[in-house]
Amino acid sequence: MNIITNLYRLIITINGKKKMSKKYTSVHYNEYLALDKILGAQNLRSAELGEPAHDEMFFIIVHQVYELWFKQIIHELKLVANTLSQDPVPEYQLGEALAKLTRVHEIQKLLIDQIKVLETLTPLDFLDFRNYLIPASGFQSFQFRKVEAMLGLPSQQRITYGNYDYKSPFNEDQQKELLELENSMSMFDILEKWLERTPFLKFNDFKFSEKYVEAVSNMTERERQAILDTEYITEKEKEGRIKMLDMQQEYIENAMDKEKHNEMIKNGEVRLSFKATKAALLINLYRDKPILRIPYSILDKIVEIDESFIMWRFRHSQMVLRMLGRKMGTGGSSGHGYLKKTADEHHIFRDLHNVSTLLIPRSELPELPKELEDSLGYIYKG
Repeated sequence: MNIITNLYRLIITINGKKKMSKKYTSVHYNEYLALDKILGAQNLRSAELGEPAHDEMFFIIVHQVYELWFKQIIHELKLVANTLSQDPVPEYQLGEALAKLTRVHEIQKLLIDQIKVLETLTPLDFLDFRNYLIPASGFQSFQFRKVEAMLGLPSQQRITYGNYDYKSPFNEDQQKELLELENSMSMFDILEKWLERTPFLKFNDFKFSEKYVEAVSNMTERERQAILDTEYITEKEKEGRIKMLDMQQEYIENAMDKEKHNEMIKNGEVRLSFKATKAALLINLYRDKPILRIPYSILDKIVEIDESFIMWRFRHSQMVLRMLGRKMGTGGSSGHGYLKKTADEHHIFRDLHNVSTLLIPRSELPELPKELEDSLGYIYKG
């Protein structure tokens, strides 16, 4: 009887463990990372065609690593977009959004540094297998095109080659996904709407833009007088400096004029809305206020991400110049020339970079009303 009872208990225990183990079952490193699939995904075309080239393995792995990092960037951008799309955005989630943007930027550093690794492939070694790649090209990276669309690169701003739509290398489903991304809210759009919701642009009788323009005017007048009073430069030099000073003041005043700003948007000179531009300026000027620290850091990180993609494109173009000279790219483009143009033109958050033009010294900042000052800090009223 005891044997039967113990056997029954053992069966019950085993069955119970089977039910519980589905969630907490052990897993092997190799299976968890699907290493058989990953490590078996390097198929050398040169070997398949009977002329194996040693460095083709390296070339494939470098580009597969790029694609894995693109996948992670897409994953992070989705979270940030979902966070900033909320109205209002829960303040405690801003820190996580900033952390994910920081991760994207750190990944970008790897993408740029990886070009140094790729450059260990000499031009002559590349020629051992380059002809086997035609017409494959980095232009056919669907994930990178997704990253561009998610960030907000407008179709009309894209540099194309052969008058082909950038979506043309992809299958029907991929083209549909890219089109949906183009027609949905990009990171640029989401950031713009988030900035427009900044609550401090008008606070009771305090109007930020008016006080700011007044501060710029007073600062400019003092600088003008200092130029006129100095004895260390010629009258001609004084005239030149005052002219530059007047141009600077005019630019700032135009930037703070809604009608003129909207005209610049219409002419394609800027993209960011008037209200969002004012908010970005306010956040940059008063970044030292505790409540604005994270919003400023988010804007700063977006600028760094934009800058890093420009740097990556430029480094890529220089690497192609080194590897191929003026040869045509495997995808049919002009190679280095095309890539260099994309580095110059595919600049998504240019308006955030240009906020620096509007900055003035901390000593010149308009004084904030005490109630507003308190609301931007951590003031406990017990």
